[in-house]
Amino acid sequence: MHDVALVDWSRAQFALTALYHFLFVPLTLGLSFIVAIMETIYVKTGKEEWKKITQFWMTLFAVNFALGLATGIIMEFEFGTNWSNYSWIVGDIFGAPLAVEGIMAFFMESTFFAVMFFGWNKVSKKMHLLSTWLVAIGSNLSALWILVANGWMQHPVGMVFNPDNARFEMDSFWDVLFNPNAYSKFLHTVGSGYVIASLFVVGISAWYLLKGKEVVNARKSLVVGATFGLITSIFLVLSGDESAHEVALHQPTKLAAMEGVYDGKSREGIIAVGVLNPEKEIGDANKEFLFKIEIPQMLSFLGFHDFNAFVPGINDLVYGNEKMKIESAATKIEKGKKAIAALKAYKEAKKRGEQEAASSALETFKRYEKYFGYGYLEDPKEIIPPVALNFYSFHMMVGLGTWFMLLFFLVLYYAMIGQIERKKMLLRAALFSIPLGYLAAELGWIVAESGRQPWAIQGMLPVGMASSQISVAAVQTTFWLFAVVFTVLLIAEIGIMTKQIKIGMEGH
Repeated sequence: MHDVALVDWSRAQFALTALYHFLFVPLTLGLSFIVAIMETIYVKTGKEEWKKITQFWMTLFAVNFALGLATGIIMEFEFGTNWSNYSWIVGDIFGAPLAVEGIMAFFMESTFFAVMFFGWNKVSKKMHLLSTWLVAIGSNLSALWILVANGWMQHPVGMVFNPDNARFEMDSFWDVLFNPNAYSKFLHTVGSGYVIASLFVVGISAWYLLKGKEVVNARKSLVVGATFGLITSIFLVLSGDESAHEVALHQPTKLAAMEGVYDGKSREGIIAVGVLNPEKEIGDANKEFLFKIEIPQMLSFLGFHDFNAFVPGINDLVYGNEKMKIESAATKIEKGKKAIAALKAYKEAKKRGEQEAASSALETFKRYEKYFGYGYLEDPKEIIPPVALNFYSFHMMVGLGTWFMLLFFLVLYYAMIGQIERKKMLLRAALFSIPLGYLAAELGWIVAESGRQPWAIQGMLPVGMASSQISVAAVQTTFWLFAVVFTVLLIAEIGIMTKQIKIGMEGH
């Protein structure tokens, strides 16, 4: 049995590190491309104001880039310190994309970052521009390999289980790399980074216009940011649709929690706005919602690309649905325990040299192998993630994404007709939307990760079996240490950026 307190504190520490890490990463992903676009305009036009604009935003990018590296390295170390069982069981698979990220993408972006940041007037314009684009590409390649690893956790493919050492081993690198869940997650995640960076550029530019400072440069920055933001926010909607489709196919419990669906049905609608009934429990007769506005049939369509598709609900997944051929969680747990018992019998028989008994036990194990992870669960209700957390996080994220698209459109429209400086309310809305972009991204990660619970690897390895055997006190101590350090880093970043913004583009 695992120590519940240890698992909870280990989860809290990793969540803390990941949430802080993703305060820095998305701005790096998007601002790198915006800076590259601005420098391209400078090289094409030869106008010095574009060089000043590029250097200004590049300075803010550099500050954020450094802090993103610090939190990312700590997060990778936590796989070995807090999640050593996980690292042992799936290290052959999970470690491969992380290794490629370090060898290829990280060194690429780090090498050319030096040329980009320090190479002004030391290399040719074209070489400097190439370095800036390679930093942008390298940053996004880093995200690709990390999200390939995360996508594999959401939908494990390309591996086999070795009963002799109780480890999952890679069977096909290409299946892992081209996992549909991985590339949909990658596209959606980098898309959110592009939108956040666009909000950042538009919001800071709006602040300059409100103050009557750097008006010409701010207007140019605002147009680039709003154009990039409008295009990428549309892309974000499309990638989100594909991501939801993958969730529907491979993580039905997550989809049910995201939409508060308890009793599945065909032609299921999607909740545009709703308030969950806090009294609702799995299997009872209470209504799911106190209030809701529903768009008919859209969940069936978005989830399965079929308006008539059946969407399983929480009760179907826990108690089973014979008509729709959905096994109950209790049945899966029973089969999982048979798999665990068979694996134990196989190892014992092999140790004693009883080949026939070992072969029989191995045959039984393979019959129930896909249920192996369920054998570590005790209560069928454990398969359901926190419904309220996922429902509200998902719908707030979607609502904010809709607002961002509208904001970019309005800002770009009024900028193109020369009236943006008169729209004070719109400029203030742009400025105050900067933190909303980060909130939307964090909400998306809450859905992605809490919606996967109780699994460290979907359907195969519960979180409780993935943690290290260390003291709770050690995890608690490092949790608070990291909380203080990360908060100090965040305050430092905001302080440095604020100072640079006040200096301005001309004074940079």
